[in-house]
Amino acid sequence: MIQSIIARLQEPGTLFAIAGGAAALADVKDAPLSFPAVYVFISDERSSENQRMGRIMQRTVATIGVVIVTKNLSTINNAAAATDIEVLRKYCRRKLLGFIPADAEDPMEHVGGELQQALGGVIWFEDAYTTSYYIEEEQ
Repeated sequence: MIQSIIARLQEPGTLFAIAGGAAALADVKDAPLSFPAVYVFISDERSSENQRMGRIMQRTVATIGVVIVTKNLSTINNAAAATDIEVLRKYCRRKLLGFIPADAEDPMEHVGGELQQALGGVIWFEDAYTTSYYIEEEQ
């Protein structure tokens, strides 16, 4: 699922120099090696009750975190970075709203966003999307 979302954000014409998952994000110390960067991961999963008799099948709603990182020091008050983050957020929304990732059942929907950090011209912003899939008991 995550790889298909990353691939969607990296399609020709992408705005991102770097894209990765949770492991790539974990490798970032202070800032990515290149900008702008995007990191995609499952931040939460919630499963409903079993939906059938016999073998278990549950619908699971996954919250997908999309962390966007950009840097732009071309203006004194970092206004350029603030403008850049808005462009990148709109790009992600265009690419992800309604997209059905691999192994998912439902299209992605946006549920919220939050500024994570803004320091030294580097802005970190996390948007949250949801999609769902089914998990089943294996025999």
